[in-house]
Amino acid sequence: MIRITLPDGTQREYDGALSVYEVAASIGVGLAKAAVAGRVEGELVDCEHVLEQDTRLQIITTQDHEGLEILRRSCASLLAMAVKQLFPAAQRVAGAVVEDGFYVDLTYERVFTPTDLELLEARMRQLANTNHSVRRLGDFDAPSQGPLVPSTGVIRAFKLTRVVSNASQQRITATCWASQEVAVLTMSQHQVDFGQQVCDALKGVGVRAIMDRRSEKIGYKIREHCLHETPYLVIVGEKEKTGGYVSLRSRQGEDLGQMSVEALCERLKRGA
Repeated sequence: MIRITLPDGTQREYDGALSVYEVAASIGVGLAKAAVAGRVEGELVDCEHVLEQDTRLQIITTQDHEGLEILRRSCASLLAMAVKQLFPAAQRVAGAVVEDGFYVDLTYERVFTPTDLELLEARMRQLANTNHSVRRLGDFDAPSQGPLVPSTGVIRAFKLTRVVSNASQQRITATCWASQEVAVLTMSQHQVDFGQQVCDALKGVGVRAIMDRRSEKIGYKIREHCLHETPYLVIVGEKEKTGGYVSLRSRQGEDLGQMSVEALCERLKRGA
């Protein structure tokens, strides 16, 4: 008999050894789906880690700071896989998680182009859709720097943003987030401050929201977030900023109307 103590002090007993994921599944289907790692006696471990004796366990999801870092590190490994498949001569030098995303440093015979980034991102999405192990996909071994998400299918919302190069190597930077309920999109950089206020208000009532700060055209951002299957899009233009309200639409393109920030928070908090 194994006794697992959860963060709230609850204890659960099991007949024999089991993995972190199996504990999460025994608690609830939703938690099992959201789990990306575990903290066993203070140490972060993969979901596949087997518990063989009485222990304290915290299930880590992408809503936790550590979980988001694990997601981004896993996405960096996904990029490294894509590079190895499309550009076999390229060599991974280093990589790290940073605010809002990650970067991977590489050496290659030429500078990667915007078209190369599009190809790499498309391959990453193909790999993500296979829902295979991040640690091993085909003949690629992911660099181990700590826990990784259970499978590539967890990695959904990411974007390769740019390449920075010097004489010896080049760096591909990217953004990566947990799957969101809503994305706040601005028409231009003039509305970013108000858009961030809207995003912060949504987060304040427990809605998983992201602020898209990129200076891309609004149509491009809408199409991209629809591709990422973001359920709701909050559109902020100059008239919304001036009036202190927002425009809401669904991923399917349905216009859900204009409303105050307070009404938006209440609606999305209730699940729209």
